[in-house]
Amino acid sequence: MQTVVLVLIQILIIIGLSRLVGLVFRWLQQPLVIGEIVAGIMLGPSLFGLIAPELAATLFPAETVPFLNVLSQVGLIFFMFLIGLELDPKYLKGNIETAVFTSNFSILLTFSLASLLALLLYPLLSNSTVSFTAFALFLGSAMSVTAFPVLARIITENNLQGTRLGTLALTCAAVDDLTAWCLLALAIAVTRTNSIVGAIPTIIESIIYIALMVTFGRWFLTRLASFYKRNGKLTQLVLAGIYIGVVTSALITELIGIHLIFGAFLLGAIMPKNPGLVRELAEKTEDFVLIFLLPIFFAYSGLKTQIGLLNRPELWLICATVVGVAIIGKYVGTYLAARFSGIEKREALALGWLMNTRGLTELIVLNIGLSLGVISPLLFTMLVIMALVTTFMTSPLLEWTYPKRLIQLDVLEAINEKEESAEVISPVYHAPTYRILTPIANPNTQKSLLQLAVAIAGVRLETTVVHPLSLIELEETYLYQSTPAEAERLIKERRDRLEAIIQTLEPPEIRQLVHPIIRISHDVTRETSEIAKLDRTDLTLVGWHRPAFSSNRLGGRVGQMLSNVPTDVAIFVDRRKQKLETLLVPYSANIHDDLALEIALRLLFNRDTCCLTILRVLQNGLHKTDLNYELRTLLERLPKHIRDRIDIQITTAPEPMEAVVEASKNIDLTIAGTSRAWGIERQTLGRYTDLLAVECDSSLLITRRYSQVTSHLATLLNNSNNDTNQDQFGGNTEDE
Repeated sequence: MQTVVLVLIQILIIIGLSRLVGLVFRWLQQPLVIGEIVAGIMLGPSLFGLIAPELAATLFPAETVPFLNVLSQVGLIFFMFLIGLELDPKYLKGNIETAVFTSNFSILLTFSLASLLALLLYPLLSNSTVSFTAFALFLGSAMSVTAFPVLARIITENNLQGTRLGTLALTCAAVDDLTAWCLLALAIAVTRTNSIVGAIPTIIESIIYIALMVTFGRWFLTRLASFYKRNGKLTQLVLAGIYIGVVTSALITELIGIHLIFGAFLLGAIMPKNPGLVRELAEKTEDFVLIFLLPIFFAYSGLKTQIGLLNRPELWLICATVVGVAIIGKYVGTYLAARFSGIEKREALALGWLMNTRGLTELIVLNIGLSLGVISPLLFTMLVIMALVTTFMTSPLLEWTYPKRLIQLDVLEAINEKEESAEVISPVYHAPTYRILTPIANPNTQKSLLQLAVAIAGVRLETTVVHPLSLIELEETYLYQSTPAEAERLIKERRDRLEAIIQTLEPPEIRQLVHPIIRISHDVTRETSEIAKLDRTDLTLVGWHRPAFSSNRLGGRVGQMLSNVPTDVAIFVDRRKQKLETLLVPYSANIHDDLALEIALRLLFNRDTCCLTILRVLQNGLHKTDLNYELRTLLERLPKHIRDRIDIQITTAPEPMEAVVEASKNIDLTIAGTSRAWGIERQTLGRYTDLLAVECDSSLLITRRYSQVTSHLATLLNNSNNDTNQDQFGGNTEDE
């Protein structure tokens, strides 16, 4: 088989498996990159070569490995450029003194422990061609590094960007990266010259080159940013010039005697951080690098990872010791330094786990060490296991130390403080007695959903609040879009769009009711459920959309919310009716219809021009015409000015849905409860509601009761009765 054909087949296998295993790890709430690293190891002698050695030798023969190496090095150069590009100087502005002390102390402790460990490992896992100094420097660098890209995306996924913990972690990781790369450069220089004294010329040349890049290089790149600002786009010619600069800088650092990756990283780091330029450059570069080239690097690393070398208990004990020293050094060092700097205990614990993240950065360091011969294949395998373990444990231990519910509470407390300062009803703040949560996927098309939420909430007889919930979904875990800086930009952009819509709501006083919640999310339904629970939401109001892969018009995410959100839920099917004056409630006496009726009555309380028709549809052969006890009791307790705007109609029809569709022709909003009578059950949203969603002439609100204890009218009835002195309508409404 021709070599080029075989390499292309290898690439197909590598990319396919890396995506598949990566998705599995995303399902396990782990970074995608960890799955791709595992996929690379699976293709090597640790799994594929173990279970099918002949096939593995056929698909991955030794003569094709150099080609994979070349592609992986190209991918590595441009990935390091992306890391430098993402390293925004603003990460070094907040808590810089605390971050420098915490980061350097954790590196110092880890490096010291690694040096002691080197005394044990050097005679066991190295040889006389490698000096102990080079060995100890490499081992210390490998254990000291923190994977800034992976950590940054963990922070984004957990919505920690902008929090004290997230800002401090980013600053510590940025300082850690800079320090660790300097240590690695020193280790490479010492390895290539085999002595510290011999490495001095290389160190001096490196310092001179860095100085030139920071001064003249940055000056030239600033002109590039100005050119981009004038043109507003990145042309192919300019992009080609940048790529030439990346490769040239990488070659220079290689010739100096450190490594290709430092030149690429340096060019990315000094690139002007014009948001538009960085975003466009990252988007044009990262897809090919991360999807095509980087998995090849993982596979190349996997081919050199031989877990089978750990074939004796004492070797596994040494591996466990390596993992333990790495964890203890970074975690204890970070925790002690953070506590000494005055950081609260829980934040210090969480910061320790975050700084333990090593991920892909660790793999880069290890491959350099292996290629230079400073670490053996056995130690390489141990350190790869250490990188996987420390990265894999970060997310669950962070969740255990600093649960997402606490992060969400921090967000909600900040919003509640805003509500207090707004003084919605009076100069004396009262906590809202009624809360509506409104998930909004697209602010530009869902203004009517927000208007309906505000109309249901009202401002007359109780303190209310409407929380438009806008969740920004990020599909990948280490693309530029997932960086904290970009996430903050997306959040600000979404907030500005929401605020612009809020400012158009009429009358102006209702705008004070609306306080948006905007977050990054990877699971919209789960995130909505958690926020609804923490916010003690009374009603979750959701807009309807057509599922992409379902014939059920109320399936997909809408169906998931109906089934899983732990509050009363209403689904709004918008027919673009401009008015909200005539309401229709098809009533068949079940808990979901009770919710529909309560929402309709809230609209009557809040809007004097609203009129309500309650439609009782009896199938042929049934002659019951009286109202049930609960409905009669509720109507008796209503104030007269509300009862006067209610019309109760009782009709007989062979198909209830047809009667409802007919009655909706002159109606602005139909509010229907989910029930067996209308064909909707908890898990199966069936054909009757599907028919209603299609044929109903009016806008439609489909309600699902979660708790029979919750009342949407209690405060309104009590306050209304107090205002009008209608004591005969008083009483408890908690069981309505």
